Amino acid sequence: MNASTAPSPSAEGHNAAFEFVKALAFELSAGKIDLPSFPDVAVRVRRALADDRTTVEQITRIVGSEPALAARLLKMSNSAMLNRSGKQVTDLKSAIARMGYNMVRSAAISFAMAQIRASANLKSVEKPLRELWEHSTYVAALCYVVAKKQTRINPDEAFLAGLLHGIGKLYILSRCERHPVLFADTEALSQVIRDWHANVGKAIMENWEMAESLVAAIGDQEDIEREHEGAADLTDVVICANMMAAYFNDPADLELNMQGVNAFRMLSLDAASTGAIVLECRDEIDALRNALG
Repeated sequence: MNASTAPSPSAEGHNAAFEFVKALAFELSAGKIDLPSFPDVAVRVRRALADDRTTVEQITRIVGSEPALAARLLKMSNSAMLNRSGKQVTDLKSAIARMGYNMVRSAAISFAMAQIRASANLKSVEKPLRELWEHSTYVAALCYVVAKKQTRINPDEAFLAGLLHGIGKLYILSRCERHPVLFADTEALSQVIRDWHANVGKAIMENWEMAESLVAAIGDQEDIEREHEGAADLTDVVICANMMAAYFNDPADLELNMQGVNAFRMLSLDAASTGAIVLECRDEIDALRNALG
C-alpha cells in the first residue's frame, strides 16, 4: 500500500507521532543511542573492530567472555556459507580468522538483535520485530550475492549493510514502552517508521563510527531515484537487495516495482537477471540465512 492510499492516523495518533519524533530527534542529536537489551559484549566487539590496531587475539578474548556469542561464531564459521573446504574449526581464534572482521561484526550484531527480540519489555512488538529480522536476513543474503556477482564490493561488507539496513526500524520499535499512544495507532506508527527509519539508521551508524559507505547505504536506502558517477556502490546493492527481498516470491511484482529504480541499472540488473540470481543462488541464500540463525 503506498502513502497516498494508506489510512490516515487519528488526531491523537498524529499528536503522539509529533511528540515521538521530537523526542527521537533529541536523542539522536545528543548521541543517546540506547537499544534496550543490547548486550555489552556486542558493544565491545564493535568498538574493538573500529580500531585498526585490534588483533585477532584481542577479539578472541572479548568474544570468549560471552559463551553464547562464542558458540554463534563457531557455528557460523563452520556453516556451509563460510566453510567451503569442509574442515571444521573448534577454536575461536581460527573461527575469527576464517570469518574476517566484517563477518565477526555481523555475528555480534545478529547476536545482539536476538537478545533484543527476546527482551520481555518488547513483547508487545514481538511480531514486527520477528518480521523485521526475517526480512533483514533475506536482504543481507541478497546483498552478499549481488555484491559478489555484480560488483567489486567486498561481499562481507555488503552482507553487514543488509543486516543493518533495518536498524532504524528496530530503534523505533524499541521505544514502544515509552510511547504507548503512538504504538496503539498502527497508521501513525507506520508513517513514523516509513518517514524516519532511514535517517534514524544513518544516525546510529554515525554514532557507531561505521564506515562512510555503510552510513550512506543505510541513510539512502530508499532513494530509488539516486544517481551518481562511477561504478555501482554499496547503496545501490542495498536498494536492490531490499526490493528483491520484498518481492522474493513474486517476480511479477518485482519486475513492476523495479522500473525506474536507478540502482538496478547501475548493477546491470533487469527482471530476468534478478530472477536468475534468486533461482541460481537459493542454496547460497539459505546457507547465509541459516548461518545467521
